[in-house]
Amino acid sequence: MKKLLLLINPNAGKGGFKSVLGDALMNFHRAGFSTTVAFTDKRGDAPRIAAEAAGEYDRIVCVGGDGTLSETISGLMRVERRPELGYIPMGTTNDCATSLGIGHDPQAASRIAAAGSPGMLDVGRMNGERYFTYVAAFGAFTEVSYQTPQDQKNALGKFAYFLDGVGRLPNLTHCWTKVEYDGGVLEDDFIFAGVTNSRSVAGFIHLKEDAGVSLSDGLFEIILIRTPESAIQLGATVTDLLANKFESEYTMLLHSSRVRFIFNEPVSWTLDGEDGGSHREVLCENIPRAIPMIMGGAGK
Repeated sequence: MKKLLLLINPNAGKGGFKSVLGDALMNFHRAGFSTTVAFTDKRGDAPRIAAEAAGEYDRIVCVGGDGTLSETISGLMRVERRPELGYIPMGTTNDCATSLGIGHDPQAASRIAAAGSPGMLDVGRMNGERYFTYVAAFGAFTEVSYQTPQDQKNALGKFAYFLDGVGRLPNLTHCWTKVEYDGGVLEDDFIFAGVTNSRSVAGFIHLKEDAGVSLSDGLFEIILIRTPESAIQLGATVTDLLANKFESEYTMLLHSSRVRFIFNEPVSWTLDGEDGGSHREVLCENIPRAIPMIMGGAGK
C-alpha cells in the first residue's frame, strides 16, 4: 500500500482542518494510501517535517494556507527525492489553490489530493538560498494584499487597493531600479515589482492563460509598475491591473527564466506573503519542473 503523510497546520483557517479531516482520511484510504498525520507547532516545522519525510512517503498532502504550502515546498527542495505533493487550502487569499486549479473548497481539494495525478511545478529561488512558490515582490500594495482580511478585500474590491495606495501616495515607496532579464535590461522608477509563477497574486492580480502563463515552462511572469505622479494615475494603474491590462503607460509584463534587480539602497521584499528581507541586489532564478504537484484540471 502506498504511504501518504498528511501535514496539517492547525492554526490555519481557525482550525478549519477539523471539518475536513474525516473525509480526507476516507478519500486517501479509498485511493489506496496508508495515511500518517503530522501537525506543525511553529514556523519552520513544515519544511523540516517535509524534508525528513520525503524519502519515506509516496505523497505528502499539506493542509493550511499558501504559507504552509510554500514552507512544505521549501523543505522538499532541500532533498533529491521529492514525493508527490497535494494541497488542501485553509488560508484566506489562497493564490496557490487558484493557480493549481484546486479551488477554495477544502472538501473538493481533499478529493483532488487523494485521486489526482501530478503535474510538474516550477519553483523560484531568491539569491541562491531561499525558495518561493508563487511570488517574490517589493513595493506598494504588498501590505494591503497580505495583511487585509479577505472579507474586507471582498467587500471593498479594487477600492481596498486604491484607497490604500491613495492614503500613502505622498509617502509611497518607490525605487529607481535596474532590471536585468532574459534578453533585455531596463531602468525606471517603480512602486511595485512581482516575480511570479502563478495565475493569481495577492488576491487582486489575475493573469489569464492568454497572458502566456504556465506553471511548468521554466519562466517567471514579472509584473512591473512604474511610479504614478498623482492619485488619478494611481487609480488608473489599479484599474488596469484589475482588468488584466499589463501593457499600459504604467504597467508591464515580462517573461524570463531569471531576473536581477539592482537598487541604490536596500529594499524590503516579500516571499509568498512573508518577510523576504532587505536587499540592494536580488536574483530570482526559476527551477523548472521541480515538484510533482497534484493539480486540478484548470491548473494543468
